[in-house]
Amino acid sequence: MAGLSADRPTEVVLAARVARQYYLEGVSKIDIADRLGISRFRVARLLEGARDAGMVRIEIGLPGGSLDAGLSAELCSAFGLKHAFVFNFPDDEEQALRHRLGEAAGQALMDLIEPGDVLGMSWARTLSGLAASLTQIPPCPIVQLTGAVPPPDGRDLLDLVRGVARVGGGPAHVFYAPMILDDARTAAAIRRQGDVAAAFALVPSVTIAVVAVGAWGPGLSTIYDAVTPAERDCLAALGVRAEVAGVFIGEDGRPVATPLDSRMIVTPGPALERIPFVLSVAYGVAKSSAVRAAIRGGLVHGLVTHTSVARNLLSLAGQP
Repeated sequence: MAGLSADRPTEVVLAARVARQYYLEGVSKIDIADRLGISRFRVARLLEGARDAGMVRIEIGLPGGSLDAGLSAELCSAFGLKHAFVFNFPDDEEQALRHRLGEAAGQALMDLIEPGDVLGMSWARTLSGLAASLTQIPPCPIVQLTGAVPPPDGRDLLDLVRGVARVGGGPAHVFYAPMILDDARTAAAIRRQGDVAAAFALVPSVTIAVVAVGAWGPGLSTIYDAVTPAERDCLAALGVRAEVAGVFIGEDGRPVATPLDSRMIVTPGPALERIPFVLSVAYGVAKSSAVRAAIRGGLVHGLVTHTSVARNLLSLAGQP
């Protein structure tokens, strides 16, 4: 292997996982190949690439880069994630952190998405920087998965989806709608509108999606902040601990039925669960338990986050 490239974060993290298991855990190349579902020849090439890149030292890491390959590999092993990307971003300025993680998610997406994929995108402040970091993706269809918060201005979400579609040149299936309505009848009428119905009809064809994870607490979820105190307390009493793309989940990561569901313009939980690969973006240590719940419930299969969240997740890994 002619060295590892920071432009291929999935390959870098895979090399770190292989190197960690081989050098630190004493797992044979054949067993590593079986665990990761790759050939033993690829294991050997990844180990060679890891050595050439200087990743194999006393500890496993990516020298000189913001991607912490060793910590990313630990998260994959601890939680059974298909992909994890942990970046050494400072926590001190929330808005800057959100933007940098959005850009990082765009870099990961370019590595993950392939010709023939159908990309689904939900509304989240964290994803605002995603389109800016994209330089090239296959011309695949882009499907909007949710309305936007806060209502009624959905321009940020439409601009995001259209911006991603412009990079790849594929069609964008978008609609203008808030994520949460005042009553169920209005929400039902909006779901019947042509562009909304057409986008949701394409959800079963989505193969890869990008979402954000919110915790059920003040400042940790735009939906939490958008509803009334009585509604917040009601959902908490029902066991809601987090939300993923507008789907409410409990501590076990399973969707929780709530009175708000009929007022939401979102992809339903069962449909979200059927998407083969969901990449989540999360920031802030306070969201760690929410992220763990989403992973435990199988709603997300990949994670883009920063160092403090990753370390906190690992501290929670063995807890019931």
